[in-house]
Amino acid sequence: MIEVDGLNGPNGLNGPKGRVVTVLRIRPLAPRDRERVLEIVTATGNFTPVEIDVAMEVVDEALADPAFPHGEYQAYVGEDDQGRVVGYECHGPTPLTDGTYDLYWIAVDPACQGTGFGRALLAFAESDVRAAGGRLLLIETSSQESYGATIRFYEKSGYPLVARIKGFYRPGDDKLIFAKELGAGESLTAAGAGGAGGE
Repeated sequence: MIEVDGLNGPNGLNGPKGRVVTVLRIRPLAPRDRERVLEIVTATGNFTPVEIDVAMEVVDEALADPAFPHGEYQAYVGEDDQGRVVGYECHGPTPLTDGTYDLYWIAVDPACQGTGFGRALLAFAESDVRAAGGRLLLIETSSQESYGATIRFYEKSGYPLVARIKGFYRPGDDKLIFAKELGAGESLTAAGAGGAGGE
C-alpha cells in the first residue's frame, strides 16, 4: 500500500465539494473493485462501449492471472481518505521487448479529476516499472478532441509525443503514442513528434 500526502502542497488535495483530501492509498486491484472500476471507466465519457468491454476484459484477465499483480497486466487502484476507489491504472511489460512497458489504462472518477490523483497513479506506475527494471513507458491514445485533457495531462507529466499514426482507429482518429524514458539511455525528446509520422 502506498500513501501519497499533499500532492498539491502542504494543504493537501482539494477534493469534491471543497473537501480536503490528504491521502491517496494505492493498492493492487481486488475482485471487489471490478464494479467500481467499471463505473469510473464509464463515467469518464471518453470510451466507447466496445472499449469499456476491453477495459473490463483486461481487469478480468489481471485478476485471473496466478502471477497477479506481477503478471502481464499489473493493475492498481487508488483510494481516497474515505476508502473509496477514485482511480485505476494498469500497466505491463510489452511483449518481445527489453525493458519496455505499456500503460494500458488510467482513469480517474470525473468528480475527482484535477486533484492530483491521476498524477499519483501515473507516478506509481512509473515507480513500479523502474523497480522491475523497466526503462521505457509507452502510452497510446486517440487524437479526438474529447481526449484533449488527457493529452495535456500526458504532456505535462513528461511524455513527449513520439509517433502519430493517421486514421489508425477510424478515419480522422489518429493513434498518438507518448513515451517517457525511465532509465539511462537515448533521450526521447530528440526525436520529438516529428519522428514516426508526427507533425
